[in-house]
Amino acid sequence: MLEKILAEAARGAFPAPDGSVTVVPQPSDREAGVLALTAHAVVFCDEDPRWIRETIAAAPTDALAAPLSPHVLVALAARTGRTLGNTDLLTVADRLPGEPPVALREITDREHPRIVRALAFRDDVRVWAADGGLLALGRGVAGRWEAAIEVEPTARERGLGRALAVAARHLVPSGDVVWAQQAPGNARSVRAFQAAGYRPVGAEVLLVRKAH
Repeated sequence: MLEKILAEAARGAFPAPDGSVTVVPQPSDREAGVLALTAHAVVFCDEDPRWIRETIAAAPTDALAAPLSPHVLVALAARTGRTLGNTDLLTVADRLPGEPPVALREITDREHPRIVRALAFRDDVRVWAADGGLLALGRGVAGRWEAAIEVEPTARERGLGRALAVAARHLVPSGDVVWAQQAPGNARSVRAFQAAGYRPVGAEVLLVRKAH
């Protein structure tokens, strides 16, 4: 169900902006969270939908903002025994044909810190290094392809972040799109992805399993 909602959102077909809340099952045990679209929220969590809606309705804030309010997110984390992730801007871009616009060297060492970190949240992870940066690509929430980039401080202000974000569009399989999350306060990252053609879709908070 979440996969269908994401696929439709990627092509610009969103749920009705009527202030309602859609509750769907978790795509996997790893993945739970809240996705806020325009005047519509999607909660993907294996908890009682009635409890979720009642908790959102009781939030002491504007109804449209309630699903991502601290009141609701803290209650969800307590109910599920999970940890709250960041509130991220969720963006998406179509695949591009041809070769990436930047030279990349794939990192095959599975103990590399960037790969280890990515494997905590994604499957089918691959990581590439460029001069001054890294690009990670893997399957995340509901199997969607997700890209993450890192640019070293000494390589900033040269367009490398934008080039790596564009490179991800060349590396996803034909027929797929690529998603990316950015912290709204990280203006540099938001600008890089939007300059690379990523379209804002909504805001998302993941409920992360606690490490044992």
